[in-house]
Amino acid sequence: MKIIVDTCVWSLALRRDNKSDDPVVTALKQLIHDARVQLLGPIRQEILSGIKSTSQFDQISEILRAFPDTPLLSNDYELAAKFFNRCRGKGIQGSNTDFLICSVADRLKMPIFTVDNDFLHFSVHLPIHLFMRL
Repeated sequence: MKIIVDTCVWSLALRRDNKSDDPVVTALKQLIHDARVQLLGPIRQEILSGIKSTSQFDQISEILRAFPDTPLLSNDYELAAKFFNRCRGKGIQGSNTDFLICSVADRLKMPIFTVDNDFLHFSVHLPIHLFMRL
């Protein structure tokens, strides 16, 4: 089964100090080894946004090129807006990208690998599944 890997997981592995003993990084490495990783274009953009060093930007973008973007559909954006509205109606806030991730995960029936606690709140009201919670 393929897994959508959220920005925060990529960030732990790519943009922070070496965390080779981090269980999240270890799990990501295993998913990569098993060819189970799915990447969305908006996640790619979030990963690369804010990198000040051109060399680090180039290095990370080169690594990410190994993972083609999962195609997004117009329906994904519409469902993301519905998910946003549903959660907002329950007092739960989230980013547009987070709800787009939820929408694509629902359409493709893929779990989301994240350490962002917002997704725990979303999962109470949305038909999403989380891959690994640490």
